Amino acid sequence: MVKSGTFLAIWAGLNFLVNRKELILNATSPQKLIIASRESRLAMWQAEHVRDRLKALYPECDVQILGMTTRGDQILDKALSQVGGKGLFVKELEVAMAEGRADLAVHSLKDVPMDLPEGFALAAVLEREDPRDAFVSSVYASLDELPDGAVVGTSSLRRQALIAARFPHLVVRPLRGNLDTRLKKLDNGEYAAIILAAAGLKRLGLAERIRAFLEPEQSLPAAGQGAMAIEIPADRPELQAWLAPLNHALTAEAVHAERKVSKAFGGSCQIPLAAYAQPSDGQVRFRAMIASVDGQHIARADLTAPAGQTDKLSQEVIAILKQQNAEEILALCRSQDA
Repeated sequence: MVKSGTFLAIWAGLNFLVNRKELILNATSPQKLIIASRESRLAMWQAEHVRDRLKALYPECDVQILGMTTRGDQILDKALSQVGGKGLFVKELEVAMAEGRADLAVHSLKDVPMDLPEGFALAAVLEREDPRDAFVSSVYASLDELPDGAVVGTSSLRRQALIAARFPHLVVRPLRGNLDTRLKKLDNGEYAAIILAAAGLKRLGLAERIRAFLEPEQSLPAAGQGAMAIEIPADRPELQAWLAPLNHALTAEAVHAERKVSKAFGGSCQIPLAAYAQPSDGQVRFRAMIASVDGQHIARADLTAPAGQTDKLSQEVIAILKQQNAEEILALCRSQDA
């Protein structure tokens, strides 16, 4: 029989261990986090989603959102490829982190440059939404229904090249602005149809605007399309640890490999390039494409390997594209853009 004094000592010891564990958890949990985000409705949805995930992980943490307007949001009369590319959407958010006004930034991964500025790192990639492109129109049900000369709007040279290759009778024109602005331009009759990322429409509860999904066989997604990423200052290891539970390993493996392919060929919005690693049943199918802007010259790769070999697969995809004269196609892109 345990003596009362011994029992009390054991009880006191257990209480000490429980209290010590709580102190350790509190000491290693964030007390306040500020998320930098663009102020568009989709960007704020993404920031709020990350905020809610963090609040669920760390209930005592005060998670706030710092809304900002980026250069990419301000310049709407020119194509991104003409005014500086994807970095226009993230620069101001990185400045806020560098100045200590924000701890992390939430991005659509396809908007993140392949090379981050020195001092920054991607801490987590969230589970991917639908990576497909979406056909949106108030009149027509698909690209196949569009008559000769119909105007299609897109902000992507990748989509432009793929449309030009399959539907040379259509007219493709630049489409800039946030998601609501683009839909308004469609509704005002400026375009017969527009092509958008399905993920953004779904996240904002606008899936009913989608008339048709463009399957990867028709319109191969951009590297990272449908995925959200969290960027942090590289010298904040505690942030890396706190954000680790948000990282979706399968998505992260796929999109990092896609970005390697994009980076190998210059990785900017000035290049009609697609890269999509699709995991399924223990396998990964990796498809990639580089095209001239007019869609007349296309290099393609399509390989499958066991899961876990996605990084190696990306190197093989790069080699195949190079064997199909990808460098010459890129030179042609530059001449067409000049």
